[in-house]
Amino acid sequence: MTDQPWYRTTARWGQTNITELDPTRYDIDWWRMHWRRSRVQGVIINAGGIVAYYPSSFPLQHRAEHLGNRDLFGEVAAAAREEGLVVVARMDSNRAHAPFFEAHPDWFARRRDGAPYRAGELYITCVNSPYYETYLPGVLQEIIEAYKPEGFADNSWSGLGRDQVCYCAHCAAGFHDATGHALPEAVDWDDPAYREWVRWNYARRLAIWDLNNRTTSDAGGEHCLWIGMNSGNILNQARAFRDYKAICERSELVFLDNQSRTAETGFQANADMGALIHGLLGWDKLVPESMAMYQRSPVFRVGSASVLESRMWMLSGFAGTIQPWWHHIGAYHEDRRQYWTAPPVMRWHTRHETRLLHRRPVAAVGVVWSQENVDFFGRDVALDLVARPYWGVVQALIRARIPYIPVHADHIARDGAALSAIVLPNVGVLTASQCDAVRAFVAKGGGLLATGLTSTRDGDGEPGADFALADLLGVHWRGTHRGVLDPATPNWDAWDVHSYLRLKPELRARVDGPMTGTERAISGERHPVLAGFEATDILPFGGRLEEIDAAPGATVPLTLVPPFPIYPPETAWMREPDSGVPALILNEHNAGGRVAYLPASLDHAFAKNNLPDHGALLANIVRWAAQDRVPLCVDGPGLVDCRLYRQPGHLVLHLVNLSHPGTWRPPLHELTPVGPFEVSLKLPEDVVPEGARLLVADRDVPVTVEDGWARLQVAWVSDHEVVVV
Repeated sequence: MTDQPWYRTTARWGQTNITELDPTRYDIDWWRMHWRRSRVQGVIINAGGIVAYYPSSFPLQHRAEHLGNRDLFGEVAAAAREEGLVVVARMDSNRAHAPFFEAHPDWFARRRDGAPYRAGELYITCVNSPYYETYLPGVLQEIIEAYKPEGFADNSWSGLGRDQVCYCAHCAAGFHDATGHALPEAVDWDDPAYREWVRWNYARRLAIWDLNNRTTSDAGGEHCLWIGMNSGNILNQARAFRDYKAICERSELVFLDNQSRTAETGFQANADMGALIHGLLGWDKLVPESMAMYQRSPVFRVGSASVLESRMWMLSGFAGTIQPWWHHIGAYHEDRRQYWTAPPVMRWHTRHETRLLHRRPVAAVGVVWSQENVDFFGRDVALDLVARPYWGVVQALIRARIPYIPVHADHIARDGAALSAIVLPNVGVLTASQCDAVRAFVAKGGGLLATGLTSTRDGDGEPGADFALADLLGVHWRGTHRGVLDPATPNWDAWDVHSYLRLKPELRARVDGPMTGTERAISGERHPVLAGFEATDILPFGGRLEEIDAAPGATVPLTLVPPFPIYPPETAWMREPDSGVPALILNEHNAGGRVAYLPASLDHAFAKNNLPDHGALLANIVRWAAQDRVPLCVDGPGLVDCRLYRQPGHLVLHLVNLSHPGTWRPPLHELTPVGPFEVSLKLPEDVVPEGARLLVADRDVPVTVEDGWARLQVAWVSDHEVVVV
């Protein structure tokens, strides 16, 4: 037994998302058996909101069509209690049916012309109306009084998104009272009133979060929490006005609604998101994640997902210290394969729970992000300006097996002490205090890679006259650029992105190939960041490059080869073989910190095009900046996501195999084992290894210790392996 509250101990969850037909077919006895075999400790059960599954006293709360005289929520909750499970009541509360709209038309979001916002047949409620302020708190109180759930989840709690302005009377009055402005006429980032409207909406969502938690704790006790649900994508969070950092600062748990991967980000996005949220929430808290057992891409709500696809998503989540939560749409399925995926994975999680929870990451590199940068720099093109630069760096680090963590820009000082380097991937918006934290990090010997327009924007996303970090980067911004992130026209017509990077000094005079006699004489050795490219003097680029002036004494190992025609092939020759425009600037500071500034958008390019040269170059730059102070080395074939953690007296290493044929195009069809791997781990003082345990292979392997490093071998990895030293 434990005296800790449920939100600190409930590590495995199940959810049957009830449909309006399910009261006629919910086989509670079968689901009880499924709870047992999947080792769940808590269940999430539909209660109210858009649809009520209990006999509510609120006449406008739509009763499930086939509920009849049943209290389905109460029946399922009672069964869960008999099984010793935690019960969380699920709400879905931002929409309502026509009778509700007709009774309270002023509670609903309005377009500029006065028409209500709708989602299909439902009407969207306004977050500034009495619906959120008094009606929903009443529903929460009713559920608590009748059923005493441990807490609440809410799928769609934050109302309209950022691209839709509500012009109802409540919004007009509230915004004017708060700011003195009328509501913005349209989505327009150049309008100061729109930017204030964005910030005002963020504040309102936090007020809703606080109100709901006051309501549940007052009615149900201090541990009765309203948890909401939150996305596994920062761009989605920004579009929904959900400030992840502020939410995590006021939450004991995050219910993560992040059910599947995309082809662009892959399975590894799940481990990354787990690390990002724990960095905000704390590594001692839990992050259960809704993991779809139904087909997600494309969406078939009642068809089974690929077992391997769902399994790999769950295992990658484990590598990011995410906890499993199976999720089915409906309580009855003709495709019964979807019941097979979760039980074996969750039984494995149960067996090894002590090594999968309550641990802290061991990393060499911090990749910096902030939601303010998404909103006010990324604006309506955040995919290209923010997300792809971040993912390009992350994918390069994963490919190079360099352990990293996401670091919020406000946490650079806090997290930087344990890191060798930080990366600022096109972080345009940086506050003065955040810039000071970057300077302090480098002054203590830390390495830095900054890319693109980092530190060129103020808090509103408006451009300044120079880099705020110009003194540290050793460059000055001209305010101009060459090239583009995406071509205006595709394929053969995209001459504007047919550019290259020239490596210095040029070495082709000593590399086998045709000679003209005009090859440049070799003038010295190349910088270590260009290691592995000895047989080429150019690398494909095809992106945007910020024009800068470099300070005297800086090293410039890359310059721009401007675009030239692609088609017809007879015209495909360099008009200007070397512009001399810097594409990479390196400086070493007196305190020992190394700083790299990359004006070329290689981070964006790697995320978009996946060219190996771009990933290798990014990894080289990071290793140089970190001075090779990396606590992990994994040698062996394949693409493997390596996540390292520390517990008292132990190191825990996750190896997630991403080398399968379907890694970059879901769903996954089959697994391709890889190995063997030679693993080297830098040992903390409190870890004195006597051996290592492979939790998936379920066997011990020998460990040798030399110069403070533990070395061992992993023979092969099918989907994943967890090494405990």
